[in-house]
Amino acid sequence: MKWISASAFALVALSSGLAMADNHVTMSHGISTFGELKYAADFEHFDYVNPDAPQGGTITFVGTGASATFDSLHPFILKGEPAQGLGLLHDSLLTSSSDEPDSSYGYIAQSLEYPKDRSWVIFNMRPEARFSDGHPITADDVVFSYNILMEKGHPLYKAVLYKDIERAEALDDHRVKFTFAQGANMRDLPAVAGGISILPEHYWETRDFGESTVDIPVHSGGVTVADFEPGRFIEYCKIQDYWAADLPFNRGTGNFDCYRYEYFADRNVAFEAFKAGEYLFHEEFSSLNWATKYDFPALDKGWVIREQLPDQRPSGTQGFWINLRKEKFQDIRVRQALGYLFNFEWSNQTLFYGLYARTDSFWENSMMQAEGLPLGDELAFLEPYRDQLPAAVFDEPVPVPPVLRPNEQDRRAISEAGRLLDAAGWTVEGQFRKNAAGETLTIAIVDDSPAFERIVNPMIKMMQRAGIDARYQLIDPAQMQERQKTYDYDIVIGRLVMSLSPGEELAQTFGSASAETQDTTNFAGIADPVIDEIIKRVSQAETRGEMEVAVRALDRVLRSKHIWVPNWYNPNHNIAYWDIFGRPEMKPAFSRGVIGTWWLDQEKFDALQAQGAL
Repeated sequence: MKWISASAFALVALSSGLAMADNHVTMSHGISTFGELKYAADFEHFDYVNPDAPQGGTITFVGTGASATFDSLHPFILKGEPAQGLGLLHDSLLTSSSDEPDSSYGYIAQSLEYPKDRSWVIFNMRPEARFSDGHPITADDVVFSYNILMEKGHPLYKAVLYKDIERAEALDDHRVKFTFAQGANMRDLPAVAGGISILPEHYWETRDFGESTVDIPVHSGGVTVADFEPGRFIEYCKIQDYWAADLPFNRGTGNFDCYRYEYFADRNVAFEAFKAGEYLFHEEFSSLNWATKYDFPALDKGWVIREQLPDQRPSGTQGFWINLRKEKFQDIRVRQALGYLFNFEWSNQTLFYGLYARTDSFWENSMMQAEGLPLGDELAFLEPYRDQLPAAVFDEPVPVPPVLRPNEQDRRAISEAGRLLDAAGWTVEGQFRKNAAGETLTIAIVDDSPAFERIVNPMIKMMQRAGIDARYQLIDPAQMQERQKTYDYDIVIGRLVMSLSPGEELAQTFGSASAETQDTTNFAGIADPVIDEIIKRVSQAETRGEMEVAVRALDRVLRSKHIWVPNWYNPNHNIAYWDIFGRPEMKPAFSRGVIGTWWLDQEKFDALQAQGAL
């Protein structure tokens, strides 16, 4: 299952600086999409950290990425499968806190300047900033980073992420300006420019940026790759004398000396390794495991702690994504039929132990979820598109998944799916459905994790009973990676974590440009000019209220397209860990907080070692 997160964790710092207006140009220590910054220029540390947290030790865990292996330490290009955690290596001009939804603060940049219309931004860089080899980080490196990502980086940089940046220019050694394209949405662009990973020009001038590599690069972050073995593990450790170690952003954060990602071919195998103490922190994504497999000796003895942490972000957008690039899925009735052939009610009762609720929105568990009929501001927002959208968008409640009987094979649902397929021209001839051209309706669900077999196989049986030549293809991770990059699938299982403050990045998942750009999160291949326009209006919203109205409208239109069969959600992180950690009293609102704010409790560690637990 492809699990993509909207942000990577970083060891961060907050700059000092004053916010002031001068001839309509603002100079500040940070920038917020909506409203005021929470942290003043002279703040001492984040509210959610322990500024006196002990430093040292290693935290080990199994990652949650899409692949069970890696063959590259170069995450900026299409080639190769990059290792998890590589975001740790790369700092940027700005960074964010974990208790605000839409603020960015100076990191390599100590301040920024921008006009009221945000048509450009100037970053004033810290002269003390250094790359991992001690070389100064300069404005020329920032310009190089932008240019090389646009020229040789992953196609997504040019097609979506940085398409509205017109140019970057070094004004002097530590002052860099980004100018944005005329007519572009300017609201988020200063933060987008400030989020570019800063790469060393002097390192890459003798290397081919377009080629995958396992060479440990010179980089701008505060940790480096200490050891790795492709397919087995990668370990990152702090750089001694890191230039930003004493900045307020870093007080009480990044408390471990090292971070080790363990790789396993299967998460069930990984869980057995966790129970044996081979790694120390585990987040559980299997309801079966959570309900039935936490009865091992280390848990019974109190050596391992099992708990739930509340997740205040929009719940993961997980489902069976239908590939609209395929002709057989162009008729919406085929896609609607598939919605009747996944029995969540039976799955939740029988397989999930009642632990989940059904997902129906792309912004589940948030104020941005569309409900009922469009009314008030949302109706007014959608009105200009009335002639381009189905009447049902305005006249009927927003679609929700059908509620099935809790039987493995719901005959009524199969019958309704058959009615829709008949209407779409796929009629039963012999064992399977065929169209007027005599082509069989063949649909494959592709995945690389055996953990989903118990969920997918009952759906396959329902599809077959509806006359579809359905199959579940379990392939190896390398094949899955390539097929996801090139969209070589009928249906794929995917999970995304949506932003608390959505903007232009939505085009990566729902925009027309990303539909044919390789290796994007547009799993369904949705390409619709109305959706493109709504995404622009989301990114142009001037207040959070306006943004939420626009996202609800987007959610409604997307759901009307039936581009996926939504899965389920849990508004908590199910976690287990060996009892050797300390943590602050307060969890950051919009982060799990484990890697960034926990620390090694040496007394607890020593106690478990004395008992022979570790």
